[in-house]
Amino acid sequence: MNIKENWINYIHGLQDKICAALEQEDGKATFKEDQWQRAEGGGGKTRVIANGNVFEKGGVNTSVVFGEVTDAMRNQLKIDGKSWFACGLSLVLHPVNPFVPTVHCNYRMFEVYGNDPSRSIGEGRGEALAAADRWFGGGTDLTPYYLFEEDAKHFHQTYKNACDAFDPGFYPAFKKECDNYFVNWHRNKERRGIGGIFYDHQRPSARQDVDFWFNFGKTCGDSFITAYLPIVQKRKQLPYTEQQKHWQEIRRGRYVEFNLVHDRGTLFGLKTNGRTESILMSLPPTVRFEYDYKPEPGSEEDKLWQACLNPVEWV
Repeated sequence: MNIKENWINYIHGLQDKICAALEQEDGKATFKEDQWQRAEGGGGKTRVIANGNVFEKGGVNTSVVFGEVTDAMRNQLKIDGKSWFACGLSLVLHPVNPFVPTVHCNYRMFEVYGNDPSRSIGEGRGEALAAADRWFGGGTDLTPYYLFEEDAKHFHQTYKNACDAFDPGFYPAFKKECDNYFVNWHRNKERRGIGGIFYDHQRPSARQDVDFWFNFGKTCGDSFITAYLPIVQKRKQLPYTEQQKHWQEIRRGRYVEFNLVHDRGTLFGLKTNGRTESILMSLPPTVRFEYDYKPEPGSEEDKLWQACLNPVEWV
């Protein structure tokens, strides 16, 4: 079995594992699956959960897609070649309780194939050509509405442990990459949340071969349940007020702004005939956009806001 099939099998298994854990944690809602096909090649499984005890809206999606390299892809991804293949998992969870953070996770592999038919190795899914280029990317980041420092430390420590098993330089580098990616630049460099890790275009090399990056992505993907569910378990029963729910919806508005204005994946998908329902699954169910809204200085809301304006070294 080749690396492509191994990655596909891993991603589908991860989707099953995460969905089962989230359903158990919610105790009410279950995931509804929508299998879809892409006219240009491939398809995916979109699984959505809604109106639960814990999760107001969420999705855990997988896709295995391929096609011809277009001009839009050349411009957006800076790639060239005849065809491409991508497989990944993407999830977003928006909780009911404002003391439970929203979370996002994405892990993927991308291949590009050249024009030389003599390099054919019959890999069979998407294009029977040897990969002229291959890279891995992904990450997980946390978007709380109220800042519990012990939760932030637990989340970041979990991913530091995952990174340190491969290279002690990974966590600081990928943490910084995350802090500098999920940013509403139009709002004075306000971060979407308190970060995590983010990496992209990690290509196999003589020192870090394809198995290295496969296993790194697998370790990070497998860390999601350990990083997130203990926080959910601690916070999901806390009582909250309408004012606190109001603040959650204000911050959800910032989430929408980032996804629609800055997020490369969202913009690329919408511009290249991606599946709109799956792409916009990441948006929260209710949001607020209020003119020049600022939290009261010194409040718990302001504490969170300041951490979004000034990234913290949590571990």
